[in-house]
Amino acid sequence: MPSALPLGDPAPADGILPESSLDGAADRDFGVYLHVPFCRVRCGYCDFNTYTATELRGVSQSDYAGHAVAEVGFAARALAASGLPQRPVSTVFLGGGTPTLLPPSDLGAMLGAVRDAWGLAPGAEVTTEANPDSVDADDLRRLADAGFTRVSFGMQSAVPHVLATLERTHDPERIPLVVEWAREAGLQVSLDLIYGTPGESLSDWERSLDTALACAPDHLSAYSLIVEAGTKLARQIKSGQVPEPDEDLQADMYELADARLAAAGYDWYEVSNWSRDGDHRSRHNLSYWLGHDWWGIGPGAHSHVGGVRWWNVKHPAAYAQRVLAGESPAAGRETLDTETRRVERVLLLTRIREGIRTAELSAEGRREIAGLIADGLIDGKAALAGSVTLTLRGRLLADAVVRRLLAEV
Repeated sequence: MPSALPLGDPAPADGILPESSLDGAADRDFGVYLHVPFCRVRCGYCDFNTYTATELRGVSQSDYAGHAVAEVGFAARALAASGLPQRPVSTVFLGGGTPTLLPPSDLGAMLGAVRDAWGLAPGAEVTTEANPDSVDADDLRRLADAGFTRVSFGMQSAVPHVLATLERTHDPERIPLVVEWAREAGLQVSLDLIYGTPGESLSDWERSLDTALACAPDHLSAYSLIVEAGTKLARQIKSGQVPEPDEDLQADMYELADARLAAAGYDWYEVSNWSRDGDHRSRHNLSYWLGHDWWGIGPGAHSHVGGVRWWNVKHPAAYAQRVLAGESPAAGRETLDTETRRVERVLLLTRIREGIRTAELSAEGRREIAGLIADGLIDGKAALAGSVTLTLRGRLLADAVVRRLLAEV
């Protein structure tokens, strides 16, 4: 099963938020994340809250859209009762799992519920994740007609033996085809890649980069493989069936990706994300890094509004029982104190290209800046202009940079 939820405090059944969540709400964007927790197969490296058909126990995949719509209605009532200002939704993101295992009509119904509850801001970004083998040209046209503006394909690799190790089921030759179909439907396209899979060579990774760039996506994400405790891959590594990922090789792969993407006209805007220009950044993910508000719909989904964070019960059956009863599906929540919010702000803003203003750091953190420049981890010119911005070396060692900025050395 996926990783455990945090503990936190009990969440009220009515979902009412404390008054502190209202502070500055009008200055924060509001987004909605819709979690679709279904997969055809469970990939060995994945610890997301997902379920195959045999794991659902007492709930039907075909009923899920109705459950999500019920939580959207609950969320709208809870936010209004909490006194939060009515804000149109700036970004909607359907993730999983594999959202496109549901028919486009179900995904459209979920989006329609969000639109009816809050309205969509002009030019709102509406994204769904998709596996390359979970959509065809008609599906993508129907998603565009329903109001989706963007699709993020889980490409991961173009190399069959790498996909096999990851237990991904799609044919890599299908990638250019689905990208072409998405463009014909008028959708922006993002490709997600994973590097550092056991057995993947630098030339394998270069082949995946070449294949992705040949598709000319608007946006590209590249994540190093992290072996999560409790996953099948973790057990395979522990038993010696597959080798551990090589961190030095992963660093070489990241540097290769950055060089190849930059040469092709892509700019990094977050440690693991590149886009053709500012208009093609993932605005939904940026809202997380910038500390804006979002409500997470679905089993195991996390939400954040004004320094209050909560997370839903994990199993779709328990989730359905609560939302159909008109109760909050939250399993627990926490109100972040000032110091926790400061630490998280440093952690998140340091990862993006614009960085964090030096004025937001503690005196101890500001004293680290000269040393970070000398170590080649942050940009000296940006620091003179008042911002902490990571260099390429700094992106490879981002966690260490954050520890120093928080004076945790």
